[in-house]
Formats: sequence, structure tokens, C-alpha cells
Amino acid sequence: MDLTKSIAISDLALVLKKENILIIADSHIGYEEALNKQGILIPRLQFKETMKRLENIIGTRTFSKIIINGDIKHEFGVISDQEWRHTLRLLDYLKKHCDEVILIKGNHDNILGPIARKRDVTVKEYESIGKTLIIHGDNLDKNVENILKKSTTIIIGHEHPAVTLYENRRAETFKCFLKGKFKGKTLIVQPSFNLVTEGTDVLKERLLSPFLKGDLSNFEAYIVSDKIYPFGKLKNITHTA
Repeated sequence: MDLTKSIAISDLALVLKKENILIIADSHIGYEEALNKQGILIPRLQFKETMKRLENIIGTRTFSKIIINGDIKHEFGVISDQEWRHTLRLLDYLKKHCDEVILIKGNHDNILGPIARKRDVTVKEYESIGKTLIIHGDNLDKNVENILKKSTTIIIGHEHPAVTLYENRRAETFKCFLKGKFKGKTLIVQPSFNLVTEGTDVLKERLLSPFLKGDLSNFEAYIVSDKIYPFGKLKNITHTA
């Protein structure tokens, strides 16, 4: 499904059609191990499900670039055993399907260099493709403001957007893409590729990204389920509760 003339949704990923670039965000590999350390025992199935989902998205295609828009791993200050194993396996898979893998640095990526060097992968603060800026979205300092001036479209992750839909007494939360405006520019917010949780309900919860501090009522939601469902503006979705 097309979000704009040049950007399409493919399950939990985005595709820049003209440039043949795939973008995913917030895989948070190692999330289950972090929960296990806190005494929350859940099966470690995330990586298997992540790879299955990616294989369904990519198929036999080859991209010019595959960009992970921040937080490829979960732990802030260390690289856990699970992160080492699974992140390297993920990068090996992605490199088979593109000419270049780029890791955008997210707020969970304080220690990413050793993994990137192991697979000769580039780590960047952002990536500009024409007038499209791909940036994680946790930071809006003066350097970012200067970059924004040259862009007409911004793609961020970080927020893990989701919405809860209601039918009678039943409620179900779905990952979603958001599309709206930020300082006159088109802003697209990607859902997380972390399959353990659905994410942040943007209709109820406090949002963290500085790109999303204004009124979001006119942002459009695209829900990811068995296919992509355009659900219109957030201000109308709230009426389903």
C-alpha cells in the first residue's frame, strides 16, 4: 500500500520505491533476555518470528540498501550473548538481500560499534535519500533542525506506535504506521519490528519522541494486521472506544 507517491508500506517495513530501499525500525533484539534478567520469564521466540516476518517481506528481492532505523538491539550499556548471536545472524541475512546495510543509531544503540565492525556495516546518525530524511526520532537538537530544512519527508521510529480498537467489550491493540505533518513536512512514524509487544497506544499513552509533541488528531493511522488497513485520522478512531 502506498503512503505517498514514492513510499509504500510492506507489512512492518517501508519501501522507497524509486531507490529500491527497505526500511525497518526498532527490532530490539535481546528484549526477551533483558526481561528474563528482570525475572519476567517468557519464551525466547522473538528472533525466530522476526526472521520469518522478514523472509515474508523480502522474499527473493534484492534492495540497493536496507536501513534499520534505530534500536536494532535492546540493551543500553552492554551487548548480551543473545544480542551478539542474533544481531550478527540478522545482519548476515540482510546482507544477502542488498548492496548495503545501514544502521541508524537509536537511543538503545550506545554500544553498537563492535557488532557493526564485525560485519563491516555502516552506522549513521541519519540517512538522507533525496529529500527524505530517515532518523530514529529520539532527538531534536540543533544539528537535526539544520538537516530538517533540506527535507520534505521525515521517517522516524522510536515511538513504536499502536492503536487499540474496540468491538463491544473486546479490545485489541495493533501496530500501526502514522502519517501526519511536522513543521510543514510529511512525517511518517514506523511501528516497531519487536514482535514481543504491540507498542505504545498513541491514543492513550504519553509519547516520547520530540517529533510527536503536538496535536496528533489529524495524523492518519495505517494498521498492520493480515494486511494494511487505512483507518483514517486518529481523532476519528477515538470514537470507537
